[in-house]
Amino acid sequence: MSDQKEFSPAYRNYALGILFVGYIVNFVDRSILSLLLEPIKLELALSDAQLGLLGGLAFAVFYTFLGIPIAALADRRSRVKILAVSMVIWSAMTALCGLAANFWMLLLARIGVGVGEAGASPPSHSLISDYFPIETRATALSIYALGIPFGTMIGSYVGGWGADTIGWRNTFFLVGLPGIFVAMVIMFTLREPPRGMSDGKLSTGGVSGAAPKVEAPAVKEVLSFLWAKVSFRHLSFAAGLHAFVSYGASTWNAPFFIRVHNMSSTDLGAALALVAGIGAIGTFAGGYISDKLSDRTGDKRWYFWVPGVATAFMVPFQLVAYLYDGITAAIASLCIVGILGSAYLGPSFAMTQALVSLRMRAVASAILLFVLNLIGMGLGPYFIGILSDVLNPTFGAESIRYALCVAVLVNLWAGVHYFLGARTMRGDLLETEAMNERLAKAG
Repeated sequence: MSDQKEFSPAYRNYALGILFVGYIVNFVDRSILSLLLEPIKLELALSDAQLGLLGGLAFAVFYTFLGIPIAALADRRSRVKILAVSMVIWSAMTALCGLAANFWMLLLARIGVGVGEAGASPPSHSLISDYFPIETRATALSIYALGIPFGTMIGSYVGGWGADTIGWRNTFFLVGLPGIFVAMVIMFTLREPPRGMSDGKLSTGGVSGAAPKVEAPAVKEVLSFLWAKVSFRHLSFAAGLHAFVSYGASTWNAPFFIRVHNMSSTDLGAALALVAGIGAIGTFAGGYISDKLSDRTGDKRWYFWVPGVATAFMVPFQLVAYLYDGITAAIASLCIVGILGSAYLGPSFAMTQALVSLRMRAVASAILLFVLNLIGMGLGPYFIGILSDVLNPTFGAESIRYALCVAVLVNLWAGVHYFLGARTMRGDLLETEAMNERLAKAG
């Protein structure tokens, strides 16, 4: 399995496809909570701050802090096995959410989901980067990232239907258990590619897990390496601030429409599923357009410019969605937001992979995810929940509307960082390419 020829285009596409399915499962389990927040709030008598904690910080802290050591393990051991075991954990913990009798039991179950999902993206990103060359890597990573809108679409529809039909507890059971089957498919059908295969710089020991001639660097070394690159600093802050808005909004969109527009959970689930499905256009287009413009012009700064423009242009559409009283216009605006808001994923992760050496890739993804999820997933939903509680005495049920409007302005800040990162990106890439050449000779 050390020869690149052993992996045909058909098999690479299959590998990407099954990783994509795994990512769908990831986001079904992650996003289902949003549609179930209102019935959970009523049954367990929770505040918006507590709901924000469940949807954000409780999940994100363990998800982000465990992501880096798991990624470090993935740079040394079988990425396929790590991914499969992680999927079993988060799927089982999602099902256990349905047994929660109080806030603390539900909190612990959501922490368990975060622990499991910490082992999803870093190994997957590393695998994809070894299956696909840099010229098509952003497109491949964008296809993988389609798991976010498709998973969110399924989670929204099933969550809305489940809240009205079978109850929030049974809904958790329904979406949690299928992931265990997908994990088995990954374990027994996905093969580990040699590290550096698609870069033409094979690293020994990458398949079997035997010790390579060039050892994977320690996490501290990878962090120092990345932090020294000014382009990555701006990229990580941009992605983190973007995620602050997107995760915050996605968590609170359902309560917003239920409270402000009096939508039923079933109707709302279908509407948000439509939003997520249309958002898939942006997820693919962000990576594809970045690859094409970069290839056509020879300028890799497009990997920063494309998400930067998309992020800034989201803001007016988000404000329309939350301030306009018509449901149709609000949903239509969110559809545009979904397209623009998902365009950053492929370019951001592709550039992160390009900025590091071959045996840093899983850890590099985990570091970006650490910043993205701690700022975004951890603080975004919690901030909006707290602000909604603060504004509630003045605005009542509409407090969530104005809390969301404040949060979306952060996207303007995110856009600035994308454009600042583009200024130093080319020099940072040249340094990494020189390092990879030295490591290839050493190996």
